[in-house]
Order: sequence, then C-alpha cells, then structure tokens
Amino acid sequence: MVQLIRFFATGEDQPRLTDQREIDRQYRRNRLSVMLAITLGYGLAYTCRLGLSVVKKPLIDSGLMSASDLGLIGSALLYAYALGKLTNGFLSDHANIKRFFAVGVLGSAFINLTMGRSDLLWVWIALWALNGWFQGFGAPSGAVTLANWFSNRERGRRYGIWSTAHAFGEGLTFIGSATLVSFFGWQAGFWGPGVICIFVAVAIYYTLQDRPETLGLPSIADWKNDHAAPVTDQGGAPLDTRKAQKLIFRIPAIWILGLASATMYMTRYAINSWGFLYLQEAKGYSMVEAGGILGLNALAGIMGCVAYGYISDNLFRARRPPVTLAFGIVEIASLFVIFFSPPGHPVLVTVAFVIYGFTLSGLLAALGGLFAIDIVPKRAAGAVMGFIGIFSYLGAGIQDQISGMLIEQGTTMVEGVRYYDFSSVVIFWTGASIVSLILAASLWRTKVTA
Repeated sequence: MVQLIRFFATGEDQPRLTDQREIDRQYRRNRLSVMLAITLGYGLAYTCRLGLSVVKKPLIDSGLMSASDLGLIGSALLYAYALGKLTNGFLSDHANIKRFFAVGVLGSAFINLTMGRSDLLWVWIALWALNGWFQGFGAPSGAVTLANWFSNRERGRRYGIWSTAHAFGEGLTFIGSATLVSFFGWQAGFWGPGVICIFVAVAIYYTLQDRPETLGLPSIADWKNDHAAPVTDQGGAPLDTRKAQKLIFRIPAIWILGLASATMYMTRYAINSWGFLYLQEAKGYSMVEAGGILGLNALAGIMGCVAYGYISDNLFRARRPPVTLAFGIVEIASLFVIFFSPPGHPVLVTVAFVIYGFTLSGLLAALGGLFAIDIVPKRAAGAVMGFIGIFSYLGAGIQDQISGMLIEQGTTMVEGVRYYDFSSVVIFWTGASIVSLILAASLWRTKVTA
C-alpha cells in the first residue's frame, strides 16, 4: 500500500530554474503537451463509457436485455462514476496526474474488453459499474491540470477547449461504434473502444505532466503574473490543500451549481443513453442514420464549448451567468423542436440536434466545472470537480432508471412487433433542462474568487 501511494503521489518540488528563456521554452512546450493529453486523451477515453448506448436496440431486439435491464446497467455506471468522480477528485489534488489519469483509462479499457462474455444481468451491472469508477479518473485529472498549467485569465478559453473532449468522444462513439456494430455485431461496440484505449493510456503517460514545480518551473501565477487575492483561513494564513477542499462545502453557490448540473445531466444522458433508440423508433431512422445525427450533435458541441469559453472570457470578463442564461434558453427551444415537431421533417430535426449539441456543451462546460473552479481556491480544483460530479452523475443515473421504466411502460407488443410511446419520457427530459436553467439563473451575482 505504501508503494502504491508513492506511485500515485505528486512529485517533490525541484530546485527552481533560473534561465528565463529555458523556463519560457519548457512552459510553452509542456502546456501544449498537457492540453493535447487531457483533451484528446479524455475524448478517446469517453468511447469506453458509451458503448451500451449504441447497442441498446440490438440487445432489446435479440431478447437478451429489456429496457428496464438496460436502465439498471446504465445507471450502475453513472452511480459508480459519481462516487468515483468525488473520491478521485479529492485524490487528484494530491496526485501525479500523468500516472493517475493513465491508470484510469487503462482500467476502463480492460473492462470494455470483458463486456459481452456473459449473459447474466448482475455481471453486466457489476462490470459496467466498475467501468464507471475507472472513468471517474478523467475529469478531475483535467481540472487539476488546467488549474496547474493555466492562469485565471486564460482558464475559461482552455476549459472550453478541454470540454470539447466529451463532444469529440461522443461523436466518435456515435459514428464509429455504430458503424462497427452494424458490420460486426453488438460486441464490437465494447471491444473496439477497449483496444483503442489501451494505446490511449500509454500515450497519456508519456505526454501529460505533473505540476510545473516538479519540473523546476515557477507556479503558473508567477510565470503569467496573474495573481488573485489569496483565500486565507481565519488567522490570515493561506489555505493548504486540505483546508481549501473543506471550504467548498461551506459555499452555497457550489450546492446550487451541483443541483443545476444534476438536472442538466439528466437531459444530457437521456440523449446519450436513449437517443439511438428514440431516433430509430420515434423518428424511423436506421442505426447509421441515427448515429450520423447524434454525431453531428456531438461535433456541434465541440464548437459550443469553445464558443462558451471565448464569449464568457472575452465579452463578459469571465462572468459566466449571462452566457449560461442565453445558452440555456436556446437549448430548451431546440429540445421542443426535437421532441414536439410534426413527423416528416428530417432536416428540421437534424438542425435542432446541432443547435442542441452546441448549446448543451457550453452549459456543461459552465455548470459541470468551469464556474465551480472560478469560485473556489485553486488548490481545491479537483475536489470541487468531484463534488459537482457526484451531483451530475447521480442525476444522470436516476434519469437512466426513470427513463428505462417510462419507456418500458410505454412499450406494447402487437403481433410480435414492439411499439414505443415516448410521450411521457420526453416531458421528463425537457423538464429537467428547464429546472437546470432556473437554478443556474439564481447565481447571477456570484463572484469569482482566488
């Protein structure tokens, strides 16, 4: 156990480099390297959590699983991810991030390679839950890396770029995995991502870096001359990591952000988990067509993340609430078009999905972490990501169970053919986004801290 702790622990601070040109060179090189590692690495690792979403219809049609069974399996990952994101968030503030993140991706890859080797429901639930815990290494690793390598004034833009990872991963899954499943069967939806992510884990280990100070570099605040007023304890002393982590529980805005993120993630994972089934059964698309629409939705999310970070940083001086309100209104409008427009308008539905993906990804960047990192001490960046994460993925897990039950209740069999009634579940999905927007709007006057 001692050796394990030492393996994951962050390195010791090295003697400070004195050559300013060398400091600048190393910072420029390593900042590019760590940005690529957390963005591309997290995006590719995402494919290991979404395989179940792609194969739901084949599993239901084959009689291997029911919608309720799939809701239980999907929620197991989300609940375990919530717990993993919380515990790993607190651990990541103390960890050597390159090792921490790489091990999480490798564990998730091996779990995917074991999926489909049993038809027992409890085995699927246990494996997918374990996969969720390993996936919980990723987001805290990205948050800690951003806090360590990018200063306050540039973090919104970099966070927006990093947040494109989930949209990139979703798009790759919805297009690539759907194609694999169409040609090679539903098992390929797990095995393909599993093989890819073994190589991803190795790449992360060799491209990600620990804290700048472990390389003999000054802190990012010193290098960028971007110092905010430090958060101190009652005696006026700067907070250490543990005290900073404890502080987040006493900030009311963090609790409200958690609830806003939870309800937003209900809508997000409703589309991620059930979008294939909805488009195939309610709109009449094939698997590849549904994958293409969801892939466009995810690709639009890449632009949405970047746009949110740029607009909030440059046009609103790092104020997130005004941009969140605008994105939220448009996101809800697009959901109404997707779910309540009359049939026979594929172009309209596709455009609505693109708008939905663009705005949702911006909202996820803000509610899922960026705003929280803004208002807590930077030493608690990983912890607050974990704290918000447990709200987010408890909400997503509850959604998966409720959605599975509502879809099951709306399913009828007529002469051996399944017919689905999604009317109840789409009201649930849309209502969650409305509640999220109301909660987020209540944080209009919340201020950024050090």
